[in-house]
Amino acid sequence: MKNNPTPEYVRVRFAPAPTGLMHLGNVRTALLNYVFARRYSGSFILRIEDTDPERNIDPTATGIIGMLHWLGLSFNEGPEVGGSHGPYFQSQRSASYADALEKLIKADHVYRCFCTAEELEKRRQRQIALKMPPRYDRTCLKLTPDQVTEKLAAKMPYIWRLKITQERHVNINDLAHGTITFNLADIADLPLTRSDGTFTFVFANGVDDIEMKITYVIRGEDHITNTAAQIVLYEALGAPVPTFWHLPIMCNIEGKKLSKRDFGFSLLDLQNAGYLPEAIDNYLSIIGGGTFENEIMSLDEIVNSFDINQISSTGQIKYDVEKLRWVNHRWMAKLTIEDLTQRCLPWLLKTYPEASGISHEQLQRLVSLVRTDLVTLGDCTELLKFYFVKPMATKKDLHTLIGHETLGLAQGDRNLNRVDVVCSIIENHLDLLSSPDEFLNAIRADAKTHGLGKELYWALRVMLTGLPEGLGVKELLTALGAQEARARIEAGLKD
Repeated sequence: MKNNPTPEYVRVRFAPAPTGLMHLGNVRTALLNYVFARRYSGSFILRIEDTDPERNIDPTATGIIGMLHWLGLSFNEGPEVGGSHGPYFQSQRSASYADALEKLIKADHVYRCFCTAEELEKRRQRQIALKMPPRYDRTCLKLTPDQVTEKLAAKMPYIWRLKITQERHVNINDLAHGTITFNLADIADLPLTRSDGTFTFVFANGVDDIEMKITYVIRGEDHITNTAAQIVLYEALGAPVPTFWHLPIMCNIEGKKLSKRDFGFSLLDLQNAGYLPEAIDNYLSIIGGGTFENEIMSLDEIVNSFDINQISSTGQIKYDVEKLRWVNHRWMAKLTIEDLTQRCLPWLLKTYPEASGISHEQLQRLVSLVRTDLVTLGDCTELLKFYFVKPMATKKDLHTLIGHETLGLAQGDRNLNRVDVVCSIIENHLDLLSSPDEFLNAIRADAKTHGLGKELYWALRVMLTGLPEGLGVKELLTALGAQEARARIEAGLKD
């Protein structure tokens, strides 16, 4: 039964490896741990699992911590903020693992295993060939004390394994799956150490959760196979078993597990493409089932809408970039123009350094012009290119766009070229550019007498931006100002 937990009981953790990469599966795990803790007034702990040197690309976890802050996922305990259950880097917790192992040795819950990696692999392949479940065959559990002493005297390397009583079942309480029963006959004796004396991930993970008093373990479904052995470890150390919530694996739109080839696999991909942290939080909170009265939610609204009794099981979650783009587009429209301009500014400065000389008021006016077309922050550089990059359009471009046809009307202009007439109309009213409305009304009236319409606006857009489509001509004239608009139009009128 999923009763609402009491605040003092809720302690959850996010425990990434410092690989320097936060992929979307990590992010969703972190998000749901954060939401769960906040919804039930508990504690959200960040713990860095850095015991594998080959994966420690970011030893101080600066990247992970920075990304969590960027997403708005503040933690109550962890690196930088401290806490009463530290240290929060596994590499600094070896003494805790050694104490736990000593306790297990004294209680006769473990044994030494001298089997080499090559021997284990040969047995594994044989088991597979015989269609047997591949697991450790307990060869070293059968060693006599004298045999163990002899191997130790020969300085044979060994690891410690946890004895698992195989003639029983264990149950776990999972928020998504309900009660899950494991037959321990299918579970191999868990390795607790490596041959170099360091501690395995599963052992360190379990000891940390015990010592940090974690009450809800919210993690990916790929860890569910570790759970049965960890329950035995909890029992052997005399610790209460937490409640679990195993999250479905994120897949791409084709149903395959997300990989580095998929755009957005890395959170950095999305950040560099101009996606908003609010939109990423929002999107990751609504995928995977559930009905939402309003899909566009702030982090506070996500927290307030979370209900432990609405958690359901689903086989997989499909990551849909188009849905994320839709959510991000909605969030771009939701921001105030001041906030949106401030967020667009780094993108504009990177592409157009001269933007640093533009007043904030003018930048706001420019961003306001294109905000409805902004899907990501990165879009602002292309949409506002017209302002920073002068077009090179000439009459030749207008001929390509409008054509060389004559007007074919009766009032003496049957043999006039369309482009010449369009250019003449525009040129005749340039003195009205200080008032875009007057200018447009005047050229519109003249164009009507010659049977012209859209050709006029095509020509003006090409002269002002280099492109026949885009913002309305009035918006362009207002943004550029009369002086700049006139200079561009006059350049476009030249042969």
